[in-house]
Amino acid sequence: MDNQQIPYKIYLEESEMPKAWYNVRADMINKPAPLLDARTRKPITLEALSQVFCEELAKQELDDTTAYIPIPQEILDFYKMYRPAPLVRAYCLEKKLETPAKIYYKFEGNNTSGSHKLNSAIAQAYYAKKQGLKGVTTETGAGQWGTALSMACAYLDLECQVYMVKVSYEQKPHRREVMRTYGATVTPSPSDTTAVGRQILQEFPGTTGSLGCAISEAVEAASTREGYRYVLGSVLNQVLLHQSIIGLETKAALDKYNIKPDIIIGCAGGGSNLGGLISPFVGQKLRGEADMRIIAVEPASCPSLTRGSYVYDYCDTGRVCPLQKMYTLGSGFIPSSSHAGGLRYHGMSSVVSQLYHDGLMEATSVEQTAVFSAAQLFAKVEGILPAPESSHAIRVAIDEAMKCKETGEEKTIVFGLTGTGYFDMVAYQRFNDGKMGDYIPTDEEIAASIAKTPVIDA
Repeated sequence: MDNQQIPYKIYLEESEMPKAWYNVRADMINKPAPLLDARTRKPITLEALSQVFCEELAKQELDDTTAYIPIPQEILDFYKMYRPAPLVRAYCLEKKLETPAKIYYKFEGNNTSGSHKLNSAIAQAYYAKKQGLKGVTTETGAGQWGTALSMACAYLDLECQVYMVKVSYEQKPHRREVMRTYGATVTPSPSDTTAVGRQILQEFPGTTGSLGCAISEAVEAASTREGYRYVLGSVLNQVLLHQSIIGLETKAALDKYNIKPDIIIGCAGGGSNLGGLISPFVGQKLRGEADMRIIAVEPASCPSLTRGSYVYDYCDTGRVCPLQKMYTLGSGFIPSSSHAGGLRYHGMSSVVSQLYHDGLMEATSVEQTAVFSAAQLFAKVEGILPAPESSHAIRVAIDEAMKCKETGEEKTIVFGLTGTGYFDMVAYQRFNDGKMGDYIPTDEEIAASIAKTPVIDA
């Protein structure tokens, strides 16, 4: 199709919005390994999981056979406030790079939380409210998830307790204040307000925290409060299910103009955005309907896919959560205080891990300064200041487009722009001042952390 016939922004009509989430596990030949109870080391039961999560969410977590799960009307009505999100043709970036590649990005920043996280936040808050709960607890890295959840809880009149990774709590005070404006209580993690937090502080004095630490505190807080449950913004099967709305809309927009993607790229921390974006396309690959390259991009400072081990590990630093088989750097791994706070998780979604292990997708890691260089270029030519997390995908999208320039191939590249970076100005300031550095963990550091993962015959 001629370029002039493809709009700058492709929107779906409200009637074209997906009415059901897509569960890629239903089409996977090799299903993700089951979650294990941390005490018994046996596959966790619905009853046990329902003590941590809302019952309906626990059911979604364990369901690997139902391909499409209807989206409740109340959630669809909420989605309509900011969805469908646009699929944007990056004409200006293509021109700047002088590449024959066609570049598209799915922009998820058109809501108050500034990111894709609201897609799952409203779903999880809805099921908590439906169950009659008083409130929820959670963790947040860069703050996008905490912001989204606090917004969803305010909408549904639920209490919200957020444990924010300490380095992000200090680096991103404005994100913290958005959460508080919505009524959430925000605590820097690790803290002395929980037993596991005090234990982590004793073991790692002066630590800047990690998502694994914050998860441990949030789970403890939920388990010790009547009428509370824990909710999570990434990693879990249920989260990837909710985020499939991204990929379903992307595919529908591409199909509307008969566009066939050659490469799909997403940033990868715990797997929420990546898994949501790629799910329907992976489904096509699994069913033999289409083929394309799928690339996960992670920070070189926290490279779980590219340098981790595929083993059972705890999902949190305090080792109170179920065990999950995933690519991991070890639950005790404390990543450097990079500015892509949403990607500072020691492991990867079991779904994404299984897909990667089966060769259905690729993975690469990039350094922080290269990421911000790509972010700056993108901001200059496309007019959006991207989140540091999203900018990992931008970096590799640019690299792939430049390869097309060298070879003359007209490939179609699609990447996920997960959110905006307007609360990340400290990071941009450090980059602009030339004070940003790169940290890559040594093989010895990673090996020492992985050596502490539990030995499980499974």
